[in-house]
Amino acid sequence: MKSVKILPLISVTLSASLFLAAGSRNAAAGPAAGKLNVKILEWDVPTAKARPHDPAVGRDGALWFTEQLANKLGRLDPATGAIREFPLKTPNSGPHGLVADRDGNIWYTGNYAGLIGKLDPRTGGVTEYKMPDPLAGDPHTLVFDAQGILWFTVQGGNMVGRLDPQSGKIDLKKVPTKDASPYGMGVNSKGIPFFCEFGSNKIAKIDPKTMEIAEFTLPEGTRPRRMAIAADDKIYFTDFEQGHFGRLDPATGAVKMWASPGGANSSPYGMTIAPDGMVWYSEAGVKPNTIVRFDPRTETFSEAKIPSGGGVVRNMAATSDGRIYIACSGVNKIGLVEMNAKPQAHVRAGHSSQLSN
Repeated sequence: MKSVKILPLISVTLSASLFLAAGSRNAAAGPAAGKLNVKILEWDVPTAKARPHDPAVGRDGALWFTEQLANKLGRLDPATGAIREFPLKTPNSGPHGLVADRDGNIWYTGNYAGLIGKLDPRTGGVTEYKMPDPLAGDPHTLVFDAQGILWFTVQGGNMVGRLDPQSGKIDLKKVPTKDASPYGMGVNSKGIPFFCEFGSNKIAKIDPKTMEIAEFTLPEGTRPRRMAIAADDKIYFTDFEQGHFGRLDPATGAVKMWASPGGANSSPYGMTIAPDGMVWYSEAGVKPNTIVRFDPRTETFSEAKIPSGGGVVRNMAATSDGRIYIACSGVNKIGLVEMNAKPQAHVRAGHSSQLSN
């Protein structure tokens, strides 16, 4: 196991002066955050109680999302607000993770049915790939590498896997740490997959050739849930358990942690990195949920409230032009976050457009 160096500047506690400066924040709160000047647009998912889960950016720029309890995938055209839903093949498959391939197909994990599916949006046809091991019953998050290989985590099965779309072959690998609960995932610029071990205080990497797993230990009590990998291959992650936000440098093993603005019970969750290098995430334990932007250059936070309340933003996706897609599970909405935008003069009926405070 690779050792981890904890930088001297790491701090997950706050000085008394910072608490006083925060005013209304209590002793459990994190650092004061600036106002995030964003416009947040939200749309209702047509199927009631669909539980929209992971969003993704389609090849055409559309917002794709899973409808975990409705057994559908959804597509939003942000320009018109039109939403189309695609029913899936296996009943109650529990679509969870979502990613688009270079040909425009949409891949998803059947979290309740032990499968990975591929939707052809042109025909609505679905191809399914069953897990070769019955213990791998809940594939979770998935991501493509530059070679077109699909990598994924299996949370309850405590495995990671890869799927070759050309052959349909699936390989699985058990995670060394017991009950590691593999969760969020990403691939760095060198083609190396990394994943969060939500059940432990570790982040791990996979050798793309041998599938051997090496683990990085984070500070005690950390529970990394989602991750995003920056252009310099540093890994940012949300610590759902302790209300922290962290960064791992896999090249050195160095870890740095920050208290999230919402404090110890803020439950940082879904996240992404925009093309300009800004890191975005949401605090699920704050009501209403927040959208938080972290600037790695200045190590400062800005935040805004989600108009609908969010109802737990489980993941995010960044577009090539810097907008952020979100799925607000508990309120059955999907959303779009835009920086420094003016309110629209007209919004389609049934949709909301609000400038955050």
